[in-house]
Amino acid sequence: MKTDVLVIGGGPAGMSAALSASQNNSKVVLVERDHVLGGILNQCIHNGFGLHYFKEELTGPEFAHRFREMVEKDKNIKVLTNTLVTTFGEKKVSVIGEKGAFDISFKACIVAMGCRERTAGNINLNGTRPMGVITAGTAQKMVNIDGKMVGKDVVILGSGDIGLIMARRLTLEGARVHAVFEINSTSSGLRRNILQCLDDFNIPLYYNTTIFEVVGKDRVEGVYYGEVDEHFNKKEETKKFLKCDTVILSVGLIPEMQNLTDIKVNPKTNGAFVNEHYQTNKPWMFSCGNILHVHDLVDNVALEGKQVGLFASLYAQNKLNDGNLIEVKHSSDFAYVLPYTLFEGDEDVEMKFRLKNKIVRKWIKVVSEGKEVAKKFVLAGVPGEMMTISFSKKGVKKEVVLEVE
Repeated sequence: MKTDVLVIGGGPAGMSAALSASQNNSKVVLVERDHVLGGILNQCIHNGFGLHYFKEELTGPEFAHRFREMVEKDKNIKVLTNTLVTTFGEKKVSVIGEKGAFDISFKACIVAMGCRERTAGNINLNGTRPMGVITAGTAQKMVNIDGKMVGKDVVILGSGDIGLIMARRLTLEGARVHAVFEINSTSSGLRRNILQCLDDFNIPLYYNTTIFEVVGKDRVEGVYYGEVDEHFNKKEETKKFLKCDTVILSVGLIPEMQNLTDIKVNPKTNGAFVNEHYQTNKPWMFSCGNILHVHDLVDNVALEGKQVGLFASLYAQNKLNDGNLIEVKHSSDFAYVLPYTLFEGDEDVEMKFRLKNKIVRKWIKVVSEGKEVAKKFVLAGVPGEMMTISFSKKGVKKEVVLEVE
């Protein structure tokens, strides 16, 4: 099979990228390993999606359905569901699907495979391995898709958004969520989810606290938990026991990069290093969505996919301009800043970043050669929320640096 643009991953990033590439007159093949497009949105039955992209509040399945309808009506897009990419080659991939194994060659490829959850093994969770230790996404699928309850007395480790949302979901289904433990001093989830999913249901959130040990033979019987110091060492004198039958893990996400062995990866995001056009070190391969960096809002995922779909289409048509590279750097106040390199030019560019620690009433500055290029006032910023700053590249010739003042 041949196409102009190949999109791997049929979630919000992939569908948005496919539509954008098609609208720029490129033939698109969209590959999805599940039986239906939509990705993780299909199990996110809560509302809060679409406020930025569609200007109305939708549930996850509704958001996915909007995109799925547009993709299915687009004659430039060929959708291959139940299809898995097995190997990557030079402008070619091998896949296996309902019609067997075959190759797809392309001019440009967009990887939008999303990410997977960190498990008990990933975080070296201490204790026995009884039934009842599951990830938040697995719990969400069991409750929302399969109609099965995961437990009655629950503790949640980690304050990621899915974990916060499942605290509310399980409470509404009749379970008792005793506590959410967060090893850091700030939450990795959105503030609105802390308010709506924990505070509204009187579920306590303990910072600088983690599970020391899981106890149980066949089923979880309880956990020992306690505080940690600034180096995440356990304070044994704070150790307490809490009886429960389920431990839900919401301890971070890992981009699905395992098959992309030749792509340079940023260890801070575990996603690819990309330039202003979201190109990886292989110019024909573009990256967007949660495989690139973990987003907090699906609307931002879709908007990023829209951008990248256009860039990939222009590359396939030999119309994507480049130029001299400008390196992007940042102070220690930031966890990461994206993209990592810019091209010289007169256009405006939007930088995305996450803070390393909470800031209050500070300025975010973009500086080049000692001169201030852009400035943005932040009343309050936290690591759990992705932020942006835009500026014109006109006159910028050397590296740009993001700072907090």
